[in-house]
Amino acid sequence: MRGVWNNACRCSLLGYELYNYKRVLHMVAQNVLSPAPRLRLRGLVLFLSWSFLVDCGCNFLYTYNIMPPINTNAKKINELLSRGVEEVITRAHLKKKLLSGKQLRIKLGFDPTAPNLHLGRSVPLLKMRDFQELGHQVVFIAGDFTGVIGDTSDKDAERPMLQKDVVAENLKKYKEQVGKVIDLSTAEFHFNSSWLGKLTYHDVGEHADVFSLAEFIARDNIARRLKAGKRVSLREVLYPLMQGYDSVAVHADVELGGTDQRFNLLAGRHLQEYFGQEPQDVILNPLIPGTDGRKMSSSWGNVINIVDDPADMYGKIMSVRDELIIPYFTFLTRVPLTDVKKMTTAMSKGGNPRDYKMSLAREVVRMYHGEKAASAAEARFVSTFQKKEVVDAPRVRVAHKKMNIIDLLVATGLTASKAEARRVIGEGGVKVAGARVGSPDNMVDVAGGVLVQKGKRHAVNAYVD
Repeated sequence: MRGVWNNACRCSLLGYELYNYKRVLHMVAQNVLSPAPRLRLRGLVLFLSWSFLVDCGCNFLYTYNIMPPINTNAKKINELLSRGVEEVITRAHLKKKLLSGKQLRIKLGFDPTAPNLHLGRSVPLLKMRDFQELGHQVVFIAGDFTGVIGDTSDKDAERPMLQKDVVAENLKKYKEQVGKVIDLSTAEFHFNSSWLGKLTYHDVGEHADVFSLAEFIARDNIARRLKAGKRVSLREVLYPLMQGYDSVAVHADVELGGTDQRFNLLAGRHLQEYFGQEPQDVILNPLIPGTDGRKMSSSWGNVINIVDDPADMYGKIMSVRDELIIPYFTFLTRVPLTDVKKMTTAMSKGGNPRDYKMSLAREVVRMYHGEKAASAAEARFVSTFQKKEVVDAPRVRVAHKKMNIIDLLVATGLTASKAEARRVIGEGGVKVAGARVGSPDNMVDVAGGVLVQKGKRHAVNAYVD
């Protein structure tokens, strides 16, 4: 209820100011420009009185924490513009606005191409929370319309259109997951179908006229596809227009996104300028590697999801490469940077990366599941893997008493495909009965039941009836 009340008060005050300022200025101008001194004095008093009333209203909201004042602490702003940031467009302009004390509208949008948000998505979400904690208005957009169309920004092949029912299903728990990072009680949450679904062919043509085809095909991934003779659909050309128009619809002052979104975010600036709005500033965050070292992506299955089971989340983080410990601390948590610097120094002097990785895993689990769950996940990991015990490994029935290791990994669900099974074996990540498997041609005797492990996190007891 408090969040509703806060937003109602904000809207009321904003509405008052927007509705009345033209009328007041008109009356002031009529009186100040009058040849009669008495009327000129009346105009001045009118303007000062109106300003005083608005100022009192703002002070009342600030005093009672209904509309907290904007935090303009220079140190916090510098960290806001540097931590987890690859590029700011334009830094000087945005810093000036942040120091001014004006409340800014901070936009971030995700397309629901998968049902779960992963930690790569948490990078801009945490940045959005940073803005929120300084007192700015955050605006999250769920791309139920753009999600159907499909963004090609990070793809080397055409992204197929999604069915509306798939997008709707993926959206069911989006708000809940976003709420694990930002405070939804003071945030705006929109679905972009509410404005994109109302546009006409004429509107789309008008928006498209702002851009040239040359600008679109100059993008690296599009240029590579065209050079390779791959198909590029006209639908893909329209996507940046839609994301750009989102910024117009919500009057964004700042938009957040990954470096792969640079063209789309700049499209927002162009469209805002076309519609008479001040172009938004842009903050681009780096793309986070996943569990296999490639960019974290639901398409590749190398993700750590925000809603993962605490033990699974902990284990996945423990499986990432040691060189990702510091980037993960920097981008995926809000552990003070002074502490992160100390860890960097300690590891460079011979500190065991495992210890710092365990601290990282515990912190990330704590952020999304709480301290109790983090402690339990760590205890389970230590018991299961550091003490060489296998706790609660599920029993999985298979069809044959003897099986090729590739077929066994797929049959038990430890790998999704034979290709993945070969890759994991090649990396030395598979053990049978505690012994590492060195060849994809190994035959495994399952007759009496056998423990099969993939990496440090996944294990099953395979058996036959």
